[in-house]
Order: sequence, then C-alpha cells, then structure tokens
Amino acid sequence: MEDDYKEAVRADVLQCLTEKSGQPILFLGSGVSRRYFGAPDWQGLLHTMAKMCPTIQHEFAYYEQSFPSLRHIGQEFAKKFKEWAWAEGRRSFPDEYFTSTYPQEIFLKQKVAEYLDSITPQAASLESNPFSQELKLLQAIRPHAIITTNYDVFLERIFPEYQPIIGQEILRGENAFFGEIFKIHGCVTNPSTLVLTESDYEDFALKKRYLSAKLLTFFLEHPLLFIGYKAEDPNIRAILSDLDIILSAEGALLPNIFLLQRPKKGSSEAYPLREELIPVEEARRVRIRTIVTNDFTWVFDSFAIQGSIERIRPKLLRGLLARTYDLVRHDIPKRTIEVDYTVLERAVEDEGELANVYGITFVGDATHVNVGYPFTLTGVAKQLGHEKWHDANKLLEKVKKNTGVDLKNSDNKYHIAVKTGEKGVIHKYSPHAIDLLRNVKEDPQAAIRLEGF
Repeated sequence: MEDDYKEAVRADVLQCLTEKSGQPILFLGSGVSRRYFGAPDWQGLLHTMAKMCPTIQHEFAYYEQSFPSLRHIGQEFAKKFKEWAWAEGRRSFPDEYFTSTYPQEIFLKQKVAEYLDSITPQAASLESNPFSQELKLLQAIRPHAIITTNYDVFLERIFPEYQPIIGQEILRGENAFFGEIFKIHGCVTNPSTLVLTESDYEDFALKKRYLSAKLLTFFLEHPLLFIGYKAEDPNIRAILSDLDIILSAEGALLPNIFLLQRPKKGSSEAYPLREELIPVEEARRVRIRTIVTNDFTWVFDSFAIQGSIERIRPKLLRGLLARTYDLVRHDIPKRTIEVDYTVLERAVEDEGELANVYGITFVGDATHVNVGYPFTLTGVAKQLGHEKWHDANKLLEKVKKNTGVDLKNSDNKYHIAVKTGEKGVIHKYSPHAIDLLRNVKEDPQAAIRLEGF
C-alpha cells in the first residue's frame, strides 16, 4: 500500500509539472528549520526570549493565560524588553536603538535575531547534517523562487545563488521573480523587519492581499509546494484564502498546490488521503493536494528538475532578466529606437552580439574594464572620505556578513579581478561599488540590496 501511495503521489506531481511546464515554487515554514537544525517553533522561541529578559518575571503559562495569542504575548514581551533595555540591559543593545527612530519592539527583535543567528548552521556543516541527503534533493528541485515566513538565513545557505528579498522590498522592489527568496516576515539580517508582535501582524494583514496579488503569476504558472506548515497554520490559511478567491470556485481543487506534512501522532495509515479541505477565512474551505510522509527524499526527488535546466545558474539568469526589465521599463520609453531585425537575428545566433544587446562587457576589452572599474580599494576608500583601504574593506566585510556574498570572490557589477602575470591579481571596483558602500556607511541598519546575485 505504501508503494502504491508513493506512485499515486508521483503521478499527481508529474501531471502538475507537465501541465504547468515550469519549475516549482517552494513555500517554506518554520517546520523546515525545526527539522534540519532544531530551531524552536514560535512558542518555543518566546519561551527562550522570556528566559533572557529579567523583567519577564512570570512563568510562560502566566502569559498564555493572560493573552489570547502568541502575537499578543510577543507584544507584551516587546514592552518588557524595552523596560530592560532602558535600564540595566542598555549595554546589550546598539546605541542607535535608544532614539525615537526605532519602535519599542526593536529590542525584542534584536535578541530574536541574535539567538536565531547563533543556532543556524553554516553552509560548511550541511554535509554532516543527519538529513544531508534530503537537503541535496531539496536543492535539486532548483525552484523558480522560494517564499518563506522564516526569519533565519538557513535557506540562503541551502540556496546560495538565490537573492533574499526582505519584507517591504517585495512590494516596492523591481524583482526578477526568478532565483529569489521572498522573506515575507522579515529576516534576522535586519531585525526591524521581523513580523513578530500583534502590531506587526496587523500591519502585515493590511499588505497581505497586495503581496498575494504581486505573487499571483507564481501561483498561476507554477506548481506550489508548501513545506514546514500544518494545515491549520494561520499563515497558510491566510495565503490559501486569497488564492481561493482568485483561482477557484468554492470547494474546487487547486491542482497545482501541494502540502507536504508528516503523519499525525499515532497515525499508521499506509495510504493517506491525497487531498484535504482546509478551512480558511469567512467560513470558506480550500481543497488542495496533500502528501503525508516522514521521509521527504522521495517527495523532493519527484519535484526535482531533470535535464539541461540543471545547469542553469540562478544568479546569471536573474541578472539577465533584471537587465531585460530595466531595458523595457526605463531605457525604451526614454529613447527613440530604430529596430534593425538583422541585428536582433545576429544577436540570437552570436554570443558576442547577444552580450552587447544585454549590456555585458567582455573582460578581454581592457578599455571597457578601465572605464567600468576605475577604482582600486584605496581609490574606493578616498571616494568615501577615508585615507586607508582598510576602511573600505570593513564596509565590504559588512556587506559579506549581512548578505553572505563576498563581492571579491567573483566578477560582478561591483568588482572585477584582473590577472597580472602568472599569479598576480588586481581587484578593481566600479562606481556601483562606491554607491553601495556609501549607502552602507551612511545607514548601517538598512537592508543591503545587491543586484545580480
């Protein structure tokens, strides 16, 4: 029976992949972090925060009796952390938090960010993870994009070529919508973005439908796999409610949405149900496909990409898509362009011509290198008002720490390595690097957005 169930699920997945002809979208919840590195659930996280703060004096059960939800407990804990921070806990927080620029919730969010950062495994340790085979198969899915409510950076370490888009950047950013991790509840790299308290959720609820509308193309054109959520999770119900309004009639199956769940405790079904009706808002119900198993390897393998698409580099494709978007949105409306179809035909057939169409410069052209990347690191420092290269390098290290990207490790929009002799290398930087590092210097708490990564 178990083998029959697996084959039936694989058939559902294959049919969906064939009909949609696109890579899956992964929607990943806190269960992913719990499974792969023992992160706490929301209740466990608040338990941990309570132990850190001396002004939270009661047992956690006291707050569960006193407040209607974990969101409200989070709001109360934010007040307690503020009281501690403005008294004996001041040394535990950055000086800039003690201004009217930041809301009172920032102290709790800072400690949440520090804690999650401390327990999240580094990329180098993933090989030794007990679920290393599952993680390799998860990577093999090569998702079109990832959407998550998780705060930690575990997904960035599993998918290092994917660009994180954090919080409000999703609504106002010009995203490539490929090879990106949409962190809709914020990220530990910028604690102020975390959706953690009742007021945070009220603000998020106002923007939720705009978010769903912006991501609607994803849900129409791609399979969607939910991992790390329970069917009753309020996050999944809210998203499914919006999708149901747009995509289906009451009770009709949403055939491209799959919910991967572990069996309920005590369940011994060899052939679980492959569909489930999930109650959502306003007494409506949504019917989606479900996959119930303790072993995720065969599920991930079913969604894994086969063939030449495995060789696609998300960073490169995202950069090309972004350049195309800028060309259409900004360049073309502002210019009079005479279209020469022989040029376009030649561009399709010749890599060099295609590079010119996309604004890509080959490094073999020394003139373009010198014009595009005129600064050494010392020159970068002087452009930023410093004398020593060390000061600019500190800003590069901050970029690396906050984004996980070492700009000096590749040729990109900001940096290029020019070989001199057999072993020598000179690192050169573009005006884009100046702008990036100036923003980092002037506003250290702002989210760092890299283009082309």
